[in-house]
Amino acid sequence: MKIAVIIGSIREGRKTPAQAKWVVKTLQAMDDDIDTETVDLKDYPMPIFNETASPRYNPKRQINPAAQKWLDKLAEFDAYVFVTPEYNHGVPGVLKNAIDYIDWQVNRKPAAVVSHGSAGGARAEVALKEILSESRMVTMPTVSGVAMVGMSEKIDENGNLSEVEKAKPHGPQQALETLLKELVWYAEVLTTARARESEPAFTT
Repeated sequence: MKIAVIIGSIREGRKTPAQAKWVVKTLQAMDDDIDTETVDLKDYPMPIFNETASPRYNPKRQINPAAQKWLDKLAEFDAYVFVTPEYNHGVPGVLKNAIDYIDWQVNRKPAAVVSHGSAGGARAEVALKEILSESRMVTMPTVSGVAMVGMSEKIDENGNLSEVEKAKPHGPQQALETLLKELVWYAEVLTTARARESEPAFTT
């Protein structure tokens, strides 16, 4: 099983990569059969989406090469964890823009959200789950519990959660593990279901 951990911010001095490293380490400790890869939007500098029609319903689509690189990468995975800060009660524009390019690469694949920022990034999480659902991903129904206030004081730059936070019986580590176990369960079920289909569930 291959899971992408997507960094949803590109701003200078961002703290999001530390939280993403924490997610990767947790996934790697769960199961040797899980192959994780960090996907950083900094490596996919796409222009503002301005295509003439929805990507899912445009048979004459002429896609930007940088966006095609992003879509090709997304198609490699069985599941996704989006790690995002909260900007102005929502998701970063660069993340929303990247999602706007998607057509069928993520169809019927599960996605989870891990967030940080004001109110733990919870408002960004709620908004992002709606966006991902419209993109045909299957978002985890469980509230993640890993919307984190003061993330940069709790996770170091190498993705290590502080001992104080680890010791909490219902703290962020337990919440993250619960979320990721659910993601893996959905990934296994949906991968099997997709393999039984002779044709895509949706076509343009």
